[in-house]
Amino acid sequence: MGANIAVIYAGNAAAAEKVCKKCGQRYSVEARAYQCNVADFSAVKEAVVKIRADFGTVQFLVNNAGITHDGLLAMMKEEDFDAVLDTNLKGAFNMIRHMTGLFIRAREGCIINITSVSGMMGNAGQCNYSASKAGLIGLTKSVAKELAPKGIRCNAVAPGFIATDMTGNQTDNPLLDMIPLGKMGEPEDVADAVAYLAAAKYVTGEVLRVDGGIAM
Repeated sequence: MGANIAVIYAGNAAAAEKVCKKCGQRYSVEARAYQCNVADFSAVKEAVVKIRADFGTVQFLVNNAGITHDGLLAMMKEEDFDAVLDTNLKGAFNMIRHMTGLFIRAREGCIINITSVSGMMGNAGQCNYSASKAGLIGLTKSVAKELAPKGIRCNAVAPGFIATDMTGNQTDNPLLDMIPLGKMGEPEDVADAVAYLAAAKYVTGEVLRVDGGIAM
């Protein structure tokens, strides 16, 4: 038996329900989906109230919401820069801000932010995405220091090239030659890192790279 799961989604209800069904069947837990724009401070507050009403408490928070609007700096629109930071960075802040009260009352909690090696290395054509992920690393470390005395841990996972819908087909990407392990990662690799940080009671403020060695 594992922990019950609250899945927050922006617009694809069918995909969210599919994830909930899969989690319920595989892990014998209750999983529910909640529609919410994580970039909206008030909407996140309402979602957290619903989650608390349904589940009573929260032990773990994984901030995995992320979008891209790639483009060269000289051509990037202001709205594309803002949208990425609003979702990737402000969204994580909003979730942490509204979940922290639950963690403090319980005197324990675990926050795991999904950042990126782009936030550590930078990436041409992704100044907005890289800035959002670099900011998320700073947020992770600041939250870790602030909440550690209250028994709350905060860490981050920094994936590299992972085979997901966001990355698309990267088989011809020359950057793959820069990966020492010589291949893209799988979503399961990131999940394993998250599971480790969830269980590691004496680890906080860390950024765990899952990148095949590209950022070492």
